[in-house]
Amino acid sequence: MRFVVALFRKIYAAWCVVSFLVPFFLFYPLFLLFTSRPAWYKYAHTLNRLWSAVQLRLYGLSVTIHGRQHINPNKTYVFTPNHSSYIDIPLLLQTIPGFLNFVGKEGLAKVPLWGPIYKKLYITVDRRNPVSSARSYIRSKKTVAEGRSIVIFPEGTIAETAGVEMLPFKDGPFKLAIETQTPLVPVTMPFNHIFLPDVDGKFIVRWHPLKLIIHEPISTVGLTLADLPALKNKTFTIIQNELTKHVHEHRYTNHPETSTLSPSGI
Repeated sequence: MRFVVALFRKIYAAWCVVSFLVPFFLFYPLFLLFTSRPAWYKYAHTLNRLWSAVQLRLYGLSVTIHGRQHINPNKTYVFTPNHSSYIDIPLLLQTIPGFLNFVGKEGLAKVPLWGPIYKKLYITVDRRNPVSSARSYIRSKKTVAEGRSIVIFPEGTIAETAGVEMLPFKDGPFKLAIETQTPLVPVTMPFNHIFLPDVDGKFIVRWHPLKLIIHEPISTVGLTLADLPALKNKTFTIIQNELTKHVHEHRYTNHPETSTLSPSGI
């Protein structure tokens, strides 16, 4: 039985690789075309949405979305999701409307073929470099001023305890929301780390339904930077409580005989 399960996982992992690469290479000429002019970037973003939708469909994943009613497509938001997997961005692209901008680590710009496209469409940052951090913040403020919503992972990276316990939040997205008086929206993705965990650079895929919860926007009207710690703590508590609830539910459903929490969920 173990052999059958191991074989199935290898076959499924191979299928996921094919499902990721084949659509990308088919779309690649269009990505190059749409990123050749800034005026066409929105079409490249739409193509990225399509690529994400195709991926999720080919992976055979069911996706449950809660809280879409909280979002007005005609308004601008600062979205702050937990970060637990490389499937995070495709899932966000598939579920949150509008011409989104993302703040991602500088390493994404170095990925062969895709890196230059990502660097043109979105914002990259090396958080260890103060100059890079300052530039990314200026671009983020410009994004919001243009009426474009932005997604910033407040943890800054994927934690070893992703999906179970988050890392302390960084100030960036909360400072941005306050200084631009833009509503801040916590987002919880409780199962991404089970499907595609970030484990010491190893490629591990385990089929699992995905879920995304869009929480009610938090108004920042009238807030000042003195309110930043409270806003950050409130956002952290909302997402962490949701994660903890799903960890307990998943652990009880799959292993009712044990109460030990595991980042893998398995």
